[in-house]
Amino acid sequence: MIIKEQAIFSSFQTTRYQGSKRKLLPWIYQIIKDIPFNSALDGFGGTAAVSYLLKSMGKDVTFNDFLKFNSIIGTSIIENSFIRLSEEEIESILLNTDFGNNIINKTFKDSYYLEFENNWIERILVGINKFKGYNSQDTKYKKAIAFNALFQSCIIKRPFNLFHRNNLYIRTNQVERSFGNKKTWDQDFEVYFKKFIKEINNSIFDSGVICKVENNDIFNLNEKLYDLVYLDPPYVLKNSKNESSNYLNCYHFLEGLSIYESWLENIDFDTKTHRIKNSTFPNYFKASIVNDTFKEIIKKYRQSIIVISYKYGGTPTIESIVNLLQAHGKLVSTYSLPYKYALNRQNGKSQLNREYLIIGK
Repeated sequence: MIIKEQAIFSSFQTTRYQGSKRKLLPWIYQIIKDIPFNSALDGFGGTAAVSYLLKSMGKDVTFNDFLKFNSIIGTSIIENSFIRLSEEEIESILLNTDFGNNIINKTFKDSYYLEFENNWIERILVGINKFKGYNSQDTKYKKAIAFNALFQSCIIKRPFNLFHRNNLYIRTNQVERSFGNKKTWDQDFEVYFKKFIKEINNSIFDSGVICKVENNDIFNLNEKLYDLVYLDPPYVLKNSKNESSNYLNCYHFLEGLSIYESWLENIDFDTKTHRIKNSTFPNYFKASIVNDTFKEIIKKYRQSIIVISYKYGGTPTIESIVNLLQAHGKLVSTYSLPYKYALNRQNGKSQLNREYLIIGK
């Protein structure tokens, strides 16, 4: 059964993930609700906000993201329609006393969290990996819920909500602050873990349609023809280092949590932040090749209705994207909305401070 329209916008879990479209769901919904389509691909799924909207609309949704931890988030609330974590199961994870291989304190000491917090994360991580449900499918979804809650807990306790810099000192320095929320950063991990599990449990519903999750390079997805393809790719600014456009670098710590058994062998110890090796990450979104990337993605999905989330001032330009869509015979409509992202340097610049939706039918 489809949830009521208002619930589409209020029941999705909270997140501080960079660029999440959670607060934009009402706007996106109003634009796409009258487009006729049954199947949809969310090609760069992230925290699954738009996939959740599409699922809520009763669509056959395929969530895709190359990052393993994002695919786990998608599994917990898009593919999963029934399974929830009980209070007893949450406690069983919290009561785990095995600290595993102590990877986090050995590798990330004084980088992101305090020593006792690193120990908590690893203990809970091991507890999640040890969790066993009634059957393999049951276990898969329950673990995904717990992982999702752990990821969100890690994000909310980070300055800037990212892992691209070793900046624990921002939390620990005794200085007058002009931004940030030290109370949020210093709250116990367990409080957030329980909070996010409750939110995720409340987000789970059955739409009556089977939804799927892929963990793949968008160019390697199967050739299924989707009625609608939604794209929210990494955003590349002109004349910028684009440090935050590489989501593996921004969230390498969470990716490591999701591949715990092979984490150490995948760490690039030559980087200051001990990031995951980039060798397997298809970084198509860098200034030198991003125009060709858009050209190839639009070509690949030219038979579908294409919906692209974007911002002004990026590479390629909005005008270039419109031209690419029109070159494939698309009738293009562009919508925009004033919007501010937390700690975004573009805030306050009227033209840049807008969210765009480009639709090619």
